[in-house]
Amino acid sequence: MGGVAAFGRLIGAGWRLARNDALLPRELDGLYPPGVRTLANALRLLAGSEARRGRAGERLARSLEHLGPVAIKLGQLLSTRADIFGLEFAQDLSRLKDQLAPFPLEMARREVELALGQPVERLFSDFGPPVAAASLAQAHPAWLKDGRKVAVKVLRPGIARRVAQDAEVLTLAARWVEGWSVASRRLEPKALAATVIQATLLELDLRLEAAGCDELAEVMARDGYMSAPKVIWEGVGKRVLTLEWASGVALSDPAALELPGLDRKALANNLIRAFLSQALDHGVFHADPHEGNLFVQAPAQIMAVDFGIIGRLGAPERRYLAEILWGFLERDYDRVARVHFDAGYVPRTQNVAGFAQALRAVGEAVFGRPASQVPMSRVLLQLFEITALFEMRLRPELVLLQKTMMTVEGVARRIDPEHDIWAAADPVVRRWMLRELSPATQAKRFADEALAALRNLARLIETPPSTTVVEAREPNPGLWFALGAAVAGLAFALAALVR
Repeated sequence: MGGVAAFGRLIGAGWRLARNDALLPRELDGLYPPGVRTLANALRLLAGSEARRGRAGERLARSLEHLGPVAIKLGQLLSTRADIFGLEFAQDLSRLKDQLAPFPLEMARREVELALGQPVERLFSDFGPPVAAASLAQAHPAWLKDGRKVAVKVLRPGIARRVAQDAEVLTLAARWVEGWSVASRRLEPKALAATVIQATLLELDLRLEAAGCDELAEVMARDGYMSAPKVIWEGVGKRVLTLEWASGVALSDPAALELPGLDRKALANNLIRAFLSQALDHGVFHADPHEGNLFVQAPAQIMAVDFGIIGRLGAPERRYLAEILWGFLERDYDRVARVHFDAGYVPRTQNVAGFAQALRAVGEAVFGRPASQVPMSRVLLQLFEITALFEMRLRPELVLLQKTMMTVEGVARRIDPEHDIWAAADPVVRRWMLRELSPATQAKRFADEALAALRNLARLIETPPSTTVVEAREPNPGLWFALGAAVAGLAFALAALVR
């Protein structure tokens, strides 16, 4: 029955997009092949003039707002890439970040009381109307009994059911795409949908967001490129989150970039470096850094909010990312190509030298050039063609990383149209490479691996307890040899560390 309902909602989503002329918008008629253009004209006959009013971005925003939280998040991502879709289109979608219709104040107060198990007045001296409303929740200003101003995030009533419905539709759509389009399979539609759904489901427990905010606040404090508000733990529940009030102006506010004394170049650099230091140095990063979630102050301070989506990278992924970025910074395309093969991003059946040549065609066209001179839409099209040519498949475990990189770079370009992402990335990547590839770090890594080998070998040679009498045997000489080798390796590593 659920599948039938999901099918109906999927058809309804397509119908809404068509009615708003947002499925095959008229602005792109010149790009459609004849058959698609005929279909687009036919669909427009079904849409009334009222439904088709406005620009393409306005029509798409109107459609996505009614299609649910997952669709709205897609619109938020598109709104960060004015360099790809055009400034007007991105601005039309920007209202999806934090300007959706709020639910009533009294309903929010009731949700807070249910989540915290006490009257609103017991924790807050004042609780104001919503100041921002997004796809899953809205934010209210409030004041604690000690006078501190805080932001109280409250989930929308019934949002869990809506997300579950969206998940069914997205899963069905991914299954259809993967079944009907052989070319799409390298993009792993089902795995991609599962990743998006899982990330969205985690956002429905604000206790997890509080923990993520607290963790990233500690990480951010080590570098200073970005900060996070303090969690007010007594105001945290599954459906309610209370944080100290974010200082500054939201980047989604046009006035933010006109603040007196604001250093746009430094601000854009800090944003890129904040993301890279989080991902490379700590393996955890804010994975939803659109303009509505970033507050800025002069000269170049950034405070992030909304930690519902947290990205994590294991040690191998961090190393691959750093080496790929380092290779591009050094314009060593052979190295970048080898890392892709070592990581398994490119099948072994492909040619390393040919892939390096393709990367050079991308890198040399953009390296050292200001953002305003780099047509990112063409770069992405070229990258997509290269991934198809070399049979690269989407890696679901890297989806959040890639999505965040795309968002961060888009926001940095909006802050500083002349932004040079490579110059911004250089100090963080260089620091990582010098630290992680130093002899001392290599020796420590070898020592850790030797200790792990020792523990595993010790388990193997232990005689398990048994109630059955068995014939005594000599220890396996092969195991003792391996144990001795591990001890020798550990000693070698420790000696290297001492040196």
